[in-house]
Amino acid sequence: MASSLTKDSVRPETPGTEKTFFGHPRGLATLFMTEMWERFSYYGMRALLPLYLVAPGGLHLSAGTATAIYSVYLSLVYLLALPGGWVADRLLGPRKTVAVSGLIIMLGHLCLALPVAASFYVGLVLVAIGSGLLKANISTMVGHLYKGVDDPRRDGGFTVFYIGINLGAFIAPLVIGTVGENVNWHLGFALAALGMALGLVQYLLGGRHLAARSNEVPTPLSAEEKKSTLRKGLIWLGIAVVFYALVGGTGHFTLNWALIPLTIIGLIVPILVIARIYRDKDLEPAERSKVSAYIWFFVAAAVFWMIYDQGGSTLSLFADSSAKNTIAGWEFPVSWYQSVNPVMIMALAPVFAWLWLWLNRRGKEPSTIVKFGSGLVLVGASFFLFLAPLSIAEGGHKAAAMWLVAIYFVQTVGELALSPVGLSVTTKMAPKKYASQMMGVWFLAVTAGDSITALLSNPAVGGVNLDKMGFVALEAILAVVAGVAVWMYRKKVKALMGSVN
Repeated sequence: MASSLTKDSVRPETPGTEKTFFGHPRGLATLFMTEMWERFSYYGMRALLPLYLVAPGGLHLSAGTATAIYSVYLSLVYLLALPGGWVADRLLGPRKTVAVSGLIIMLGHLCLALPVAASFYVGLVLVAIGSGLLKANISTMVGHLYKGVDDPRRDGGFTVFYIGINLGAFIAPLVIGTVGENVNWHLGFALAALGMALGLVQYLLGGRHLAARSNEVPTPLSAEEKKSTLRKGLIWLGIAVVFYALVGGTGHFTLNWALIPLTIIGLIVPILVIARIYRDKDLEPAERSKVSAYIWFFVAAAVFWMIYDQGGSTLSLFADSSAKNTIAGWEFPVSWYQSVNPVMIMALAPVFAWLWLWLNRRGKEPSTIVKFGSGLVLVGASFFLFLAPLSIAEGGHKAAAMWLVAIYFVQTVGELALSPVGLSVTTKMAPKKYASQMMGVWFLAVTAGDSITALLSNPAVGGVNLDKMGFVALEAILAVVAGVAVWMYRKKVKALMGSVN
């Protein structure tokens, strides 16, 4: 991709002609490649994670514990996007924050590559911290490349950037997954570290093409604020150390119980953040009304992600134990299923973009509420479809790989109906005071959904394996009912949304 540089279509006498990346600022190539390699490392590691956790040659944990760890990890990545944005806004600026995040992610993957259990968990924490720091800021830097929101190239630039995300996510399981499953688990994790290292090197080398604005710290902390922040951080760190020391010292420490505080944080923080915004006395009545409407979308999104993200845990573990992972007699690694979604996203996203425009010209484009409800119904339908391979497995047979591909296909269609719309409606309904922070609130819906999954699967609180037919059916019904409820109350929600469609 980096070699696909062209000249701007300008007359020879035009001064200041510079190289571009598909007609976009040259800095987009730097950010494109950084995000692609970061997604390569992230999704490659993610594809291996649940399989390594249950493998006899890995940590050999139960499916419930593996799902809980996987879900807590995902919830932390999205939860940490909030402080990630704060670090850039108050301390380092976006450009330095992304550089630091790349280094932390690389070190995290190197820890995962070491055949030591303690190092493995440290690695997960580091990757979660680094991903949270990066996720909040690299998209902001893409926006900095353009001359305001009215720059006609802006939407196209984010589309090219989105391709980088899915390209890295598609390639990663094919490379890292194959090496990890067929050669050595830790070598697979080491490849993830190499991918992030490549992304970091080219980011530092291409930094001169980034916007000067990305170096700025928008609202830097004062000296007193720095002292206060450090003091509060040390207090919370001390509380955590004392808590886990007491639990460990009394002989009650187990991995499953260690996950409980993180799970609870993932459930409480989204509630506290939304409540704080809603109760802010500075909000105008119309803004508070929109926040009320947004709560409907937030809860619906949390249900969606609770089911959707099990594509990397529940579905993957099922494929590992109960599916014939072959096509036309050719066997492939289980981790390859994680490449299905990104390749479908790249294929179907342009179709959906065209479809919404086509319907809009005819005055028939569904409202945001209807699209959201459709996404929920579709993710519920995917788990109804999951009942078929589960039934086959309970009969003592291996389910065909195409059952799983079909489930991922339905989930992808649901994602395209809900996720881009959710991002858009978040920006439209955000109060002026919280215009930047609301995108972090949207990510908290993922945190809440994954935290629910972690709680349901954790053996410490009587959790269950989530691939049981009764539980899968219950989740499917919940999603469909939520989707229908959003549709039934669409007029009430629309009234709260005001002018937002």
